[in-house]
Amino acid sequence: METRDYRVPANGLELHVTEWGPADGRPVLMLHGIRGYAQTFHGLAQALPDRRVIAYDQRGRGLSDWDPAREYYTASYVADLDAVATQLGLGRFDLLGHSMGGIAAIVYAATHPGKVDRMVIEDAGPDAFEHSSGAGRIRAELTNAPLSFESFDHARAFMRALRPSVTEEAREERLRNMLQVHPDGSCSWRYDHAGIAQARLDPLPGHSVDLWPHVKALACPTLVLRGGRSDYLSADTALRMADANPHIRWSEVPDAGHYVHDDQPELVAQAVRAFLAG
Repeated sequence: METRDYRVPANGLELHVTEWGPADGRPVLMLHGIRGYAQTFHGLAQALPDRRVIAYDQRGRGLSDWDPAREYYTASYVADLDAVATQLGLGRFDLLGHSMGGIAAIVYAATHPGKVDRMVIEDAGPDAFEHSSGAGRIRAELTNAPLSFESFDHARAFMRALRPSVTEEAREERLRNMLQVHPDGSCSWRYDHAGIAQARLDPLPGHSVDLWPHVKALACPTLVLRGGRSDYLSADTALRMADANPHIRWSEVPDAGHYVHDDQPELVAQAVRAFLAG
């Protein structure tokens, strides 16, 4: 499948964008999670061969600029999404967001109702960011993760312990995109760990977002995909989201944790492909 990489300006930063598929295909823009990267959607893009799949390394991650002001909050991610969509002249498009990307997607779609045709939210929703056991796990991981590793093998062992349910192939891809290897063989994260951790663990006042009003305001058909073993988005919250807005329906992906598209790539691809086809 054809792949294109380039950079676009967004709110004083430059973001690295990856596209798959035909440039004239119907666009679907995908947003990764807190320690994710654009290439996490490579497999899903292969399942949508007729679509123009667009993903970017969000600020502070991958090959995108780090934010010197450490504005790693929902408002900034939503503003970046709007800047990317504007720079690319997308008009209307479909939208998919995982975890942190799902939060930004919900807020964007609610506040830009004329832009999003159909939306997929992967394991994200109200209350999950603040109160779920998965949120506690993520905070602990940000607190305890080493800043560097002696070797790629040490990083591999760390990631295997951290993500035991993820396939070896997905884990290796994650490491290749999350780490930079130095001449001496040591590795460090390819994202602004200190800034992102600070924003997540000790956020500045006024940056929290109540997602419920945005969920209720959504005007586009929306599919919420919950991992059957997720510790982040509960089945009760997914059900409440669907009850709160007739545009929302939800589905549970069996034997998947929070990283749904890593744990069950084929099932997620089938669900996304069918839903975006309308």
